[in-house]
Formats: sequence, structure tokens, C-alpha cells
Amino acid sequence: MEFKKGMHSMKKIIFVFVTFITLNSSAQFFRGFGIFGAGTESMHRYKNTDENKKDFENDNPLNYNPAYYYPQSHFSHEYFNWGAGIFAEFGRRDKARWQTEIEYTHKGAKEREVIDLFTGTRNTDYGVNKYTYIQWNNYLKYFSPFGLSSNFYLMPGIRLEYLFGSSASVFTPVSGAFPKFWFSGNLGLGYEFPLFKKISMFTEYHWNPDIITHTTNNIKVRNRTFELRVGLMYRPKKRSIDDCNAPRYNGPAY
Repeated sequence: MEFKKGMHSMKKIIFVFVTFITLNSSAQFFRGFGIFGAGTESMHRYKNTDENKKDFENDNPLNYNPAYYYPQSHFSHEYFNWGAGIFAEFGRRDKARWQTEIEYTHKGAKEREVIDLFTGTRNTDYGVNKYTYIQWNNYLKYFSPFGLSSNFYLMPGIRLEYLFGSSASVFTPVSGAFPKFWFSGNLGLGYEFPLFKKISMFTEYHWNPDIITHTTNNIKVRNRTFELRVGLMYRPKKRSIDDCNAPRYNGPAY
């Protein structure tokens, strides 16, 4: 039931997004739209702010405070998954533009559960804490950064995230308490090149870290995701200054 409700919400979001693109497609600042698929690599960093209160010499294992010992501060192992999205690009300037997108993506972490809370002994087998998000991402696209060619662009921005579904089997009191709505930062580097007359192909690499931590009692958790994208961009118009007598690709300045 929850899945069907989520899919219905996703369809409504995409409908509004496509309608927004359609209404602005004739405006001067509309530059194109596209789709992408992505591979994701994510992990979690746990910080126990009470771990300095541990006292192995004086604590009785039968009476010690488990909050000091579980979960302990650590970095998880990497979790690999995928994402996909649609986007539109706007801006009157060739060097700086705005890209807005809707993305469906998976994040998570591979964890080993603690067997003995007092000693911190952990299981040899890994469990996976999985999170599925619907994101509204917004970036500034700056072309030719750091003196690179016009095919390259930098993408600083922000992601607003809705937790569509989750499965948290390790450190559940903390990992299962993530909020429904969240936001994270983004820094990406992309490269776009022509494929057909009005269609370009691009590849992008994104660093997507939490700006603030998820906090449950004395435990702070921060997610970091890397994302490798491949996609297609449709650009309906060329610039009026393009030289048709000497056709050549001048970058995605359309």
C-alpha cells in the first residue's frame, strides 16, 4: 500500500516537473532537458559523543550504560547501487546556468552488527542498511571552470530529499530513525559532447555529502555518496553567433 502511494506521488511530481518545462520551453532562458542513469557508492560515518565516558576498568558488564558503547564510532563499508533522473537547464548566459532535476536514487551502508556491547566485538557478516530517496536537486552549472575547455562544467548545489523507503537491519535504533525529509550538498564535474544534431551525451561525477548530521540521542550519523552519471541532453536551439560557414562544436553553449 505504501509503495503504491509512493509511486502515485512520484508520478505527480514528474507531471508537475514536465509541465514546468513545457510552460517554459519557449522562453529565452530555456536551454534544454535530458535524462540520466547513475551508479552510486555510499557510506555512513557514526560518531558516539558519549564514548569518552567508557570505563573498562570500573564498569561492571552487567551494569554499564550501553549508550556509551553502542554503536561505537566508526566508518561503514561502501554500498553500491543506482539512481536515475530527469532534468531541465535554464539560463541566459553561456557560462553560468541553473539545472533543476528530479532523481530516484538509492543510498545506504554495509555494516557489521555488534555482538558484545561491552567489548565492541562485531559480527563477521555484513548487513546492509538501505535507503531509497526521491530528490529535488538544484545546481549552478558553471562552464569552462578553472580554465578547462567549454565542454567541462562544475555543478555546486543542494539536494532536497524525501525518504521513499528504507530497510535498516544493523544499528536499527539509530539507522531506522532517519527523518522523512532531509537535504544534502553537492559538488559535481561534468563533460558534454555532441552525439547527434541536437542531442548531446554527457558524463558527470558527483560528491554528495550530508551538510548536517542525523542525530539520535548521543549518536550522530553522516552520509556520503559518490555518483557517476551517464545521460543524454536535448538542446533545441543554437546560438545566433554560431558560425554556420565553419561548423564546429564550441561546447554546450546552446
